[in-house]
Parts: sequence; structure tokens; C-alpha cells
Amino acid sequence: MASPLALSLPPPLRHLFSLFPLYTHPEISSPDKARPVTSPTLWIQEPWSPNADVLSSDVECLKWQAYLALRGLSDIVVRWDIALDGALEARLPNLHVPLRTLPGASPEVKAQDDGEGELLPAHLIPEWVDGQIGSLNDLEGYVDVAARDESRAWVALLEGNVHAALVRLKFRGTPSDMLMVSTPSFLSLISPYQHKPRPLETILPHPPATLFGISSLLPPYGTHVNVETVEQQYKDAIASLSERLATDKWFLGSSAPTALDALVFAYLHCILHSKEHTLRFEVTRRVNLVAWERNVQTQVRSAFRPRDAINA
Repeated sequence: MASPLALSLPPPLRHLFSLFPLYTHPEISSPDKARPVTSPTLWIQEPWSPNADVLSSDVECLKWQAYLALRGLSDIVVRWDIALDGALEARLPNLHVPLRTLPGASPEVKAQDDGEGELLPAHLIPEWVDGQIGSLNDLEGYVDVAARDESRAWVALLEGNVHAALVRLKFRGTPSDMLMVSTPSFLSLISPYQHKPRPLETILPHPPATLFGISSLLPPYGTHVNVETVEQQYKDAIASLSERLATDKWFLGSSAPTALDALVFAYLHCILHSKEHTLRFEVTRRVNLVAWERNVQTQVRSAFRPRDAINA
């Protein structure tokens, strides 16, 4: 029997509605939905050896792993089965945390925690960490104001000269304007968080000159970046890093690890796993950097465990 509503509709309107039928589909069950988030879970890019490692092969993910570990957190789950398209803003890492652990979570929020948790982008990780173990003082863990200010220069050096070499030598022969590198500054307290990737030449200390005259009417292609210059700046940066560390336990003479130590570890670890001999040689010939990286690696690695489903 036809419904009263259908009988009341004029034939032309019924015909129009019939062109756009409404279909219903059963709910798609997610395997993760049945697994409540009970521990902080960091979504990272795949490790160097997925079957035997928990440290990401991506420097951006690894520096946040080091940051979490060196701030004193442990028993953090890592998973690398999430594609970039499934991450917030299509960028990893993301931190999946229980609602009850969010800074300033009200009793009502804690009571409504259904196990799905909250997914945080990388730039909100420091705020979450501060909510778990307390925030740092104005010196951010450095011995004095001068050391804190000096740390900004080292961050710029690492994310500039060292990162440029890491990217350029990995893709030797590729036009630099084809190399889009994602290098958001490590912490918002150091410099604003970058949301979009930048071409390689924009992170070089001396980028190529801009086009002018009739050349400016043509879109740039294949911008030349002097590889020798990139390599030399990289060598100078590593030499300066080794000299500054000397025999100290932590960079800049800090009594405890800082954000700079996490960043340095991430770059050294990725360099030592690089297939480029030029990159590795500059680090391996400096005993203090190699020994320091190994010591920090032990501490960072012990803070993470793989997600059970990955190894099942």
C-alpha cells in the first residue's frame, strides 16, 4: 500500500525524486573500534626494520619520539600501519591519547571517555606532555638564558644545513624545485609551526636568486642547487656540533635532556642509517657524536613498544 505522502505528491515531483533514490548501507565495523585506547599511541612512518625496530626512519617522526622519551615518558605504543592520508593534515606523527589524559580534562570528559580517545597533531604534543609531567621553566631546561637562546641557532642549523644535505644527497640529480621537503620547526616555542612543505632551496642559507626581467614570465623549473656547497655546509655543521658537544652528557651543558637533544639525536640517527657514505662519514669520524647517539638511542628505544596487531 502506498504511503499517504507518496499519494499526495504530484507525478512530476515523484518522477524527480525517483531520479535520486536514497540507499542505506550497513555500518562498516572498524577493527580498532573494539580496541579502546588505554595507552598513548604514536603514529609514525615505518622504521628501518619493521620487524625488529620501533624507531621511525623519518626524521620528523623520530624527533618527536625522542622528545617524548627524553621528557621521561615510557610505555608508549607505536604503530606504522597508518597511511599519510589517514593522518591529521596528511602528516605524521600523530599522537592518539585517552581522553582522560588531556590537559585540563573535566570530570565530565573523563566520565564520557568511551575508549576512542583524541588524536593530536605533532605541534600539540608538548602541551599534552606538560599535562602529564608538568611544564618546564622559562629556561626550558637549559642552564641559562644564553644557552636557551643559543639552542635556537642550533635548531636553525640542523633544520637548515643538515636537513638540506639529508634531502639533497638522498635525491641526487633530481631538480631541486621538484623536492618538496616537510620541515616544520621542532616546537612552536622555537618558531611558528609550518603547515605546508617547502621547496629545498627555501631552507638553504643562500637560496638561488629570484628571476627578473623576461625570465620572470616563465615558471621556474629545475632550479640549480650547488651540491658541493650543500655538502660543505653540512660538513661544517657536523664539525661544529661535535666541537660544541665535546665530552658533555647533553648539549649546551644542560644537566638533563632538552628539546635540542631530541632534535640532534633524530638527525644523527637518520644520518647513521643513510646509504650516502658522505653523510655517514662526517658523523662516524667523530667518536663523541657516535657514542652520544648510541647512549641516547638506548634511552629512546626503551620508551616505546610496538602495537600488538602489527606483529601478530
